Amino acid sequence: MANTDFALDVLRAYAPDVLEPTDFDEFWAETLDASRRADSGYTLTPATTPITSLLIDDLTFSGFGGEPIRAWVTRPANATGPLPTVIEFQGYNGGRGLAGEKLQWAASGYAHVFMDTRGQGSGWGSGGDTPDPHGSGPAVGGFMTRGIHDPREYFYRRVYTDAVRLVDLVKTLDFVDASRIALTGASQGGGIAIAAAALSEGVRAVMPDVPFLSHFRRAVEATPEEPFTEITRYLAVHRELVESTFQTLSYFDGVNFAKRIDAPAYFSVALMDGIVLPSTVFAAYNALRSSDRAIEVYAYNGHEAGQFLQWTRQAAWLPERLA
Repeated sequence: MANTDFALDVLRAYAPDVLEPTDFDEFWAETLDASRRADSGYTLTPATTPITSLLIDDLTFSGFGGEPIRAWVTRPANATGPLPTVIEFQGYNGGRGLAGEKLQWAASGYAHVFMDTRGQGSGWGSGGDTPDPHGSGPAVGGFMTRGIHDPREYFYRRVYTDAVRLVDLVKTLDFVDASRIALTGASQGGGIAIAAAALSEGVRAVMPDVPFLSHFRRAVEATPEEPFTEITRYLAVHRELVESTFQTLSYFDGVNFAKRIDAPAYFSVALMDGIVLPSTVFAAYNALRSSDRAIEVYAYNGHEAGQFLQWTRQAAWLPERLA
């Protein structure tokens, strides 16, 4: 592997002018208001698992349009009082998997909520459980171009709304300390975490790991690997839709969400990443309003980045922010 992008000193100062719709805030306020009005409630039931030292529950909650979304909730079995909580989002085309696959946060004293991504879960891992009941206009295989002709129909409008509605719900659970909630995720999960942190009230920290879904124009024009190349293939056919496509994507660009985040933020980036170019990560990171921010740089890694080492660094960074 070799470096896939600009030199690190250039990346640290990289602040591109990213298209932002004039009605960005109105679009998201209307989207979230409509889904909150459509709330269909939630269920929380014990999961079937041989694990006994932690409590694992199967959560179904009300997402975009009141549609049911699944998640796992894992927490210490003998905890007393409301817990600090980490909400985590999954990478591209992975699902929530099986109960008990992700135990680190709960084993460290947190409530951990792991959201399934609607329509995904068949690309790797142990599967997902949440359908996406919406159709799409012409699209390339994958998820990046589903509904891309209209921001109201775009796939990530539903996913980002699911994430915000999960934050809304988690704050009401009696075992959660609503004043100590952090968001995290890797790749697509990091992109979702950025959007949810910007659109939710009261998030205390955000930890995106090699986050996807930022600086779309740069990503589409320069990224050599999937899934951004789904958009490249779409535009190679729909030549007349270039500008309208990027107009749609501007409502979902992590740079525009980062501008609206002032919570403490801890990012990571890999300089040999051909899936999420470092410039797209730094574009979002450098746009943050947060005064308390840091980025971990993995100079010799691809998209896998720091893996468990990055989690240990997150676990060391977070307690002070939730104190």
